[in-house]
Amino acid sequence: MPVWGAFLRGINLGNRRMKMAELKSCLEVAGFSEVKTILASGNVRLVAEGPEAQLKAKLEKAIAEKFGFEVGVVLRSEDELAKMLSENPFGALDPTADFTRHVLLFDAPLPDGIALESRPRDTEILRIDAREIYIAAYLQANGRYTEHVEEVLKPLYARLGKNTLDTMRNWNTIEKILQ
Repeated sequence: MPVWGAFLRGINLGNRRMKMAELKSCLEVAGFSEVKTILASGNVRLVAEGPEAQLKAKLEKAIAEKFGFEVGVVLRSEDELAKMLSENPFGALDPTADFTRHVLLFDAPLPDGIALESRPRDTEILRIDAREIYIAAYLQANGRYTEHVEEVLKPLYARLGKNTLDTMRNWNTIEKILQ
């Protein structure tokens, strides 16, 4: 049976709270198997049969019915996740530098010709794939890493519009999802 990574958008913020044990139970009741949550920020590894769009709709419906609010879900298959990991988009970076690794996951393919301006040693766009953007965010003088990520991504969101479903994850989460 196929393994999937499900990444929930915008949970555990404000009134959109859910306990991971309740999420796990909800998804098991909905028919997903081998459900495992990773961290408390809406990362789920699960096993399910079917096309991505059908699984996404089933996940979103189950979550809305259980928790009383809609949550966008971005899915990646085990093969897609394994490919992301094997390509190691952060491998060329200086391992002694103080940065965090992030991936911005999109539900739908990005339009052709997307280009974003990197800020060396601040917010670097390492690669843009069909449905992912890989970002290195360096430690800034104010003690924050992702201080300028939103600003760097602003031209992208201006082009994509407000109905874009995406979610950003720390690369460490991606590394854990298949374990």
